[in-house]
Amino acid sequence: MKKILGILLFSIMLISSITQAQELKTGISVHDPVMIKQDSVYYVFCTGRGISMFSSTDMVHWKTEKPVFDTAPKWTIDELPNFRNGEWAPDISYYNGKYYLYYAISAFGKNTSCIGVATNTTLHTDDSAYKWVDHGKVIQSVPTKTNWNAIDPNLIIDKDGTPYLDFGSFWEGIKIVRLTKDGLRVDQPITSLPTIASRKKDQTTKDNMPAVAGNPIDAGGNAIEGPFIFRKGKYFYLFASIDYCCKGPNSTYKMIVGRSKKLQGPYLDAAGTDMKYGGGNIVLAGDANWYGVGHNAVGSFNGGDYLIFHGYDASDRGRSKLIIEKINWKKKWPSVAMPPPAKELYSSF
Repeated sequence: MKKILGILLFSIMLISSITQAQELKTGISVHDPVMIKQDSVYYVFCTGRGISMFSSTDMVHWKTEKPVFDTAPKWTIDELPNFRNGEWAPDISYYNGKYYLYYAISAFGKNTSCIGVATNTTLHTDDSAYKWVDHGKVIQSVPTKTNWNAIDPNLIIDKDGTPYLDFGSFWEGIKIVRLTKDGLRVDQPITSLPTIASRKKDQTTKDNMPAVAGNPIDAGGNAIEGPFIFRKGKYFYLFASIDYCCKGPNSTYKMIVGRSKKLQGPYLDAAGTDMKYGGGNIVLAGDANWYGVGHNAVGSFNGGDYLIFHGYDASDRGRSKLIIEKINWKKKWPSVAMPPPAKELYSSF
């Protein structure tokens, strides 16, 4: 009897081990990833239906969690009647004793866009307190009224504790707006939002001018998006992605950075060029192994700083993969090694 029970116990343990191994994956496919750590668990959120979510205990092997939203929040349908719960470019932060998850909805190729926010007291899905509370729209861009695009949000706290949201994609470029103390609404007129990064070296139109005749839109000519501001020491570092994502083998995505002692800029590169006028040091660009790399976040874990981003895998038909690389700081500038081929990056796992 003891022998039978021993065999049965061993079989259960073996099945459990196999099941767990099947649940955990390396080289997961993501777009626009952000990462945060709660206790001993790392969580990645990324673009996907209902906002995709993954968990890991080692930043290598990932478990697919349920999406944040089972169904699209009602306000998103009200704003975009054809919206199908495909939220973009989430941003996760711990602020005011809660986890804040900002996200974007948009009509692709237009600046008919909104940024929303949801909060939770925990990210552990097995915790009885786990529940996302959606707080609706934070800011909105409207064609013919705003010449900027309300997507790709990122929460950053100023030195005095005031929350701000930097955001933007194409159009006028990267914007920044002050939020209310609870982080749920804007706290300044949206007609006076400064541009802190753009690829236009000669800006012939003033910030925030409406997109009407006499101030033509040139969204495609200003390929900059995905801002992420990271504070280290006396500087704020503004990361952004330039050129084109989402084209598989034809992707040209790359990441740039500038820094400023003031949250609202100006953000200068190593040569002293303002990012508002086309400046920015190249952090990483595509190569033979990765067609393009970009839309990064930055996180501090276990005494180090890490760049979290996606890359288009040349060995897998340009499929987008999660990449995490440690940042080395050289003369107070971030330096990141280009990842090896995907087969080497994951071969030892």
